[in-house]
Amino acid sequence: MIDLHVHTTASDGQYTPTQIIEKAAEKNIKVIAITDHDSFAGVNEAVTAGEKLGVKVIPGIELNITFPTGEFHLLGLGINNPSKSLTSIVENVIKYRNERNAAIISKMNEDGVQITLEELLSDFPNTVIGRPHFAAELVKHKVVKNRQQAFDQYLARGRKWYVPRICTNLDEAIVAIRESGGVPVVAHPMSLYLSWGKLPDMLQDCYDKGVAGIEAFHPGARVTECLRLEELGRKIGFIITAGSDFHGEKIRADRKLGHTCGGKKIDDKYYFEELLKVLP
Repeated sequence: MIDLHVHTTASDGQYTPTQIIEKAAEKNIKVIAITDHDSFAGVNEAVTAGEKLGVKVIPGIELNITFPTGEFHLLGLGINNPSKSLTSIVENVIKYRNERNAAIISKMNEDGVQITLEELLSDFPNTVIGRPHFAAELVKHKVVKNRQQAFDQYLARGRKWYVPRICTNLDEAIVAIRESGGVPVVAHPMSLYLSWGKLPDMLQDCYDKGVAGIEAFHPGARVTECLRLEELGRKIGFIITAGSDFHGEKIRADRKLGHTCGGKKIDDKYYFEELLKVLP
């Protein structure tokens, strides 16, 4: 097995990079991509653990891209040497995220929920704080029963404590990933919330701009949708990847390391027959 989309505590995952690699080794996963949100802080630790445990670690990142509908996430796979442009993107995203976090805290405090940034940083050290961590704090403070309720009532788009985030421009992200020796891949295309009538033109535009692949297989989509994405992707000329988007059982219990849509194990062909074709 392999897994080309995994998160650690360097962003919003439950496990440290070392723990993730240990879990991969236990499951006999031979190749794993560490793709934390807007961060490559966990990559070096994961690589070191992988060398000890015989797991091939692909350094990666997942960038939030400005897009009018849904969520557009762009994976960068194979980032061995982050370029100045990618480092700048990450630094700016963290700056904007800190400002956003302060705004969310202000909204909560105004409504009588006394959560502080200091408490968040204490509960989630060495982590890029985001909405999942706010959701966990709301559970801790017994404002909600679970994290999903926190999003449904307060943190999701359109809810009272939602604050829009400033994302990265697609063209800049593609250049930054390629300058870093990486491969740009559209993550979970169904999250774009585009109709099947509009999706082909949008993905074609991505391909023309330099995106090399699509993550056709993702646990958030139906198997039939994933197969349709694979067919569309191959028609355009993309490589096809697959991932679990694993964050940890406490965060997303429906996602399992090394498994994708329909609970299927991720075949190593998505690395050896797909990704290796385009890695520098």
